[in-house]
Amino acid sequence: MKRLAERGMPEMKGLHLSDYIVLNAYSFALAVVANSLHPIILPVLVQGMVPRAWKATYLGFLLFSGLMVAIVAQPVMGALSDRSTHPWGRRRPFILAGTLLSLLFLAAIALVTDYWVLLASMLLLQLASNTAQGPYQGLLPDLVPAERRGAASGVKTLMEAAGVIVAAPVAGHLMGRGERFLALGLLMALLLTTMLITSLGVREKPRKDSPDEPFVATILRTFNIEVHKHPGFIWWLINRFLFLVGLSSLQTFILYFIEDVVGLPDPAVTAGKLMVILGLGVAFIILSAGYLADRVGQKPLLVAAGLGAALGVFLLPLARGPVGLLAYGGLIGISAGVFVSAGWALATNLVPPEEAGRYLGITNLATAGGSAVGRLGGPVVDVFNARRAGLGYTVLFAINGLCFLLGTLAILQVRVGRQGNELAPPTK
Repeated sequence: MKRLAERGMPEMKGLHLSDYIVLNAYSFALAVVANSLHPIILPVLVQGMVPRAWKATYLGFLLFSGLMVAIVAQPVMGALSDRSTHPWGRRRPFILAGTLLSLLFLAAIALVTDYWVLLASMLLLQLASNTAQGPYQGLLPDLVPAERRGAASGVKTLMEAAGVIVAAPVAGHLMGRGERFLALGLLMALLLTTMLITSLGVREKPRKDSPDEPFVATILRTFNIEVHKHPGFIWWLINRFLFLVGLSSLQTFILYFIEDVVGLPDPAVTAGKLMVILGLGVAFIILSAGYLADRVGQKPLLVAAGLGAALGVFLLPLARGPVGLLAYGGLIGISAGVFVSAGWALATNLVPPEEAGRYLGITNLATAGGSAVGRLGGPVVDVFNARRAGLGYTVLFAINGLCFLLGTLAILQVRVGRQGNELAPPTK
């Protein structure tokens, strides 16, 4: 409590687990939406709108296009929230507006029957969602002191894992029955509910001083990173980009892999069940990862996550049944949980606190950028599958594994202390 006051930050009625849950409730909804739409709802919708032989290409283009919008929108909105003097605080007005617009475009996705209209709806949804998410990410460094951010990030990641556990079986079951309206309606209700929990549960003090620069200058300066002051942040961005290229590619095409290679019935339902099991494994390890991140440092955990994910994805083409999917996918899932928890804790320590919204918005260059590039694997799958059935997935998974390994090399370049604070470069 005193630490927050000393840093000029508003108090969150103490720093207990319940406070972290309120702070991260919206993360739960964002995870449910992402892990329902991208791996289950959209693949099913796209498959019914395009030629079957090119389904992966069309799906990849849809998701890639939406994420390109997110790359720009999230950091810009984060930067605008940094300068906001609204009486509700810097972040909450953006969260409210972005959520209400997201509800509108989710409703549009539920109604469309044409691929190109679906594409337009997804682009607008990404703009609305990132209007909320960019500023929302600034709440954690605003309200939580540096020495507690590993634990806070662990709760954030736990909420996201819970989102996977909830989203996957529900979306898989409903889409398997053709209940697209109910599936998307539930996403809308959850977004609205958690937005209210977080927005009403946290206490923001409004910014009282006027911004130092004009509105337009803020937007133009959004992507300006002082590389010489924050080299570790650049390496962190590279690590995150490469890891998420591999992870998002795997997530996007896993349903088609189950259908085309493993040959299990009801691939949407099976994919949902697999994600639940993986989500449970991730949830089991997340809090311990956050605990370890605060004590032994985030960097060793990120190295372990990269190596574990690479091993899992190299083995995945060998899966020919539920046991193999669980074993190899479980290793990837646990590695992803460690990566997300330790990685976000490190990011909140590497960014300058006075510009947390802008810098954490810039992280979307890696988050959405990596996810977007991962979606471009669709043509790889379709072209190599045309040569030999299943070959496309083997090639794609090999590329994913290489991305995990290169990301591990990048994070080794970050110079940090035990608490994740960036060390000055050595003097010559």
